[in-house]
Amino acid sequence: MQRLRVGVIGTGMAFEKLHYPAYEQLKDQYEIVALMDLDRKKAESWADRLHIDKGSVYTDYPSFLSRDDLDVVDIMVPIGANYAVTELVATKLAGQKKGIICEKPLAPTLEQAEAARDLATKYGVPIMIAENYRYNQEVDMLRDLVRTKRAGDIYYFLWNRVVDFPCDMLGDEFAAKEWRQFPDYPGGALTDTGVHDLAGLRHIFGPIRSLQAFGRPQQADFSPYSVYNVNLLFRNGVTGQYSFFCAGKEMQHPLIGLRIFGTQGMIYLEERDAGTINLAFNDGRTEQLPYQVQKGYYNELLNFYNAMIGKEPIGVTPELEYGDFKTVAEILASIKEGRIVGVDEEDTYRPDYRQPGAEQHTWQ
Repeated sequence: MQRLRVGVIGTGMAFEKLHYPAYEQLKDQYEIVALMDLDRKKAESWADRLHIDKGSVYTDYPSFLSRDDLDVVDIMVPIGANYAVTELVATKLAGQKKGIICEKPLAPTLEQAEAARDLATKYGVPIMIAENYRYNQEVDMLRDLVRTKRAGDIYYFLWNRVVDFPCDMLGDEFAAKEWRQFPDYPGGALTDTGVHDLAGLRHIFGPIRSLQAFGRPQQADFSPYSVYNVNLLFRNGVTGQYSFFCAGKEMQHPLIGLRIFGTQGMIYLEERDAGTINLAFNDGRTEQLPYQVQKGYYNELLNFYNAMIGKEPIGVTPELEYGDFKTVAEILASIKEGRIVGVDEEDTYRPDYRQPGAEQHTWQ
């Protein structure tokens, strides 16, 4: 089996906790051969751990990108640098049949995201955005449950997501990073964390026609609002409410979680690490469907490997991730402007179901 040689840009927490464990499971598919980080000591520490020669450790992009033995460049940098670094790498790899993995979101601003959306086509470089929620097993299962009408036709959904950023920033968590506490991109925690949920919802229900959002302002730098309440209308007619509370706790269990209501019952996922999706039917029956938690990082790297050897298409392209990020931008715009805003102009994906009574209405 052909192994793809990987050059890693950014040897911080995302590499340590997310990508590296997946690479360990995919040793037959990938080999990490070079490391680049502005902090040389951090990169050298990883070189020792991975048994990589110190000559393959870099602190500058030109030297790193001058290597001709890299099949894949995996970019894990702060959100504010995502577009600039990805564009730089794309220009160097153009036309060489080499690929790029970039963390989500693909850019810090909507303007840069629009440019990032076209990088793969512009430079002829395969690019995957590592939006792990679109690769998580439970999200795929929810999508299939909805599409196959296991709970009947869908009326609506509720999703309440709670993140205790003030507490997490004091521990060994992603929130402890200074660039997340004082973000140089709009939306703060919503852009960094809430985008995952919105990607999951778009994966399950498809493109969003319009939304209306409200926010509770706060003084903390990590997010302009402590709470986001969003009403969503999908292009297939399904409606729902998404709430993102990033400044506190949800103490009562079971959690509100994600609840999808249909004509024949309800689909319920308490939280992504629950390990079980619950179905409760109107006739009193119940089902519990187990899944493997946190499988997205493995699945996304496996998908990219298969795409690079020509076995399957890339699952999350810059074009798809642009829609996820645009949803975040439109939430912020709706709060600021106090109006309903449009999101996806095209019906690029329509699940095989319709909201009950949708044929009698013209959805705006």
